[in-house]
Amino acid sequence: MDKNFQEQFTGIIKFTPPLYKQRYQFIKDLVGKYKPKKVADLGCADCTLLWMLKFCNCIEVLAGLDICASVMKEKMHRLSPLPGDYLQPAERSLTVTLHHGSVAHKDPCMLGFDLVTCIELIEHLEQSELKKFPEVVFGFMAPSVVVISTPNSEFNPLLPGVTLFRHPDHKFEWNRAQFQSWALEAARRYDYSVEFTGVGHPLTGMEKVGFCTQIGVFIRKYPQTTESAQSEKPTEAVYKTVFKAVYPSLKDEKYLQNAVVSEVIFTAQIIKQSLLDRLMSEHEEYNDDPTERKSKFQPSMNCFSEDLGKPLVEKSMEPFVNGNVVYIPLTTILSFPKVNRLCGTFEKLRKLIAGKVTLSSDGSAVMFDTEHENEEN
Repeated sequence: MDKNFQEQFTGIIKFTPPLYKQRYQFIKDLVGKYKPKKVADLGCADCTLLWMLKFCNCIEVLAGLDICASVMKEKMHRLSPLPGDYLQPAERSLTVTLHHGSVAHKDPCMLGFDLVTCIELIEHLEQSELKKFPEVVFGFMAPSVVVISTPNSEFNPLLPGVTLFRHPDHKFEWNRAQFQSWALEAARRYDYSVEFTGVGHPLTGMEKVGFCTQIGVFIRKYPQTTESAQSEKPTEAVYKTVFKAVYPSLKDEKYLQNAVVSEVIFTAQIIKQSLLDRLMSEHEEYNDDPTERKSKFQPSMNCFSEDLGKPLVEKSMEPFVNGNVVYIPLTTILSFPKVNRLCGTFEKLRKLIAGKVTLSSDGSAVMFDTEHENEEN
């Protein structure tokens, strides 16, 4: 929450990268370690951390909560899908939701998260809110991992211009002993372990003051049972949802079908063109030497682009021309890595492209009319 203020004093005490980026990178590294599917950021403010986390492939649900709706609304557009997300949907699903409310209140929308982050949040809480905070986060939400960062007041004398607190909205700033005492008590009460670390190294010779930002990483000792979670569940919501975005995903059959059809047409067109080029080459060689008789055309897959890969080709999978129609067996198309990854089985491939691509009467091959090809050429 102190990003702008932090930048005011980094001209004299320079953190590289800036301190707020170090905090966010710490979270990203933690995501890389634990691979959470559902992440909630409490006190998300301008949504910068959520924006960074949306690119983590393991995450399928992101939620932000803040007491100030106007700050979220100012930047929440960054969390919306871009045109490219629709052109090339990701394999994973992703839903991003922002809520307006207080961390001192319980809401069922905050249940079921694997990781909860509270970055520079607790020092903004009133005493009454801070008292309720552990029960809400550790007792009610009970995620597998909780990360809490807060200013280390022992570092403040090194920060020019800081007299009492680093930010005018801070209600307190703890030294390391105070933070660790609070964190250890919360961990003990709700069956978590906690490790302490931080970001923002002090100047050489001043190491005894510790990190500029102190961090506690809480790990739940025992899995939460479904029964215990449900027994705590409130009967009604108290947060107001201010934003929700559902990203296009290949888990949605509509987007999967579009991707498969596009890839099938692309792959089939390349196979068709290779076949016609080879037939034309053989025709020209035949005319040059009428006494020579060529063997039946055997298509080679090695001339295809590396993007498609090199499938194993059997005789039953060979494309062929019958009259003015090129037939490209679906088994050939399915053998290409990208198509196979999208579909997996012959039956699923045929189902997804049915009605979208012209197939042979038995549904075993994609058909192209060579007359259109000749007209184009």
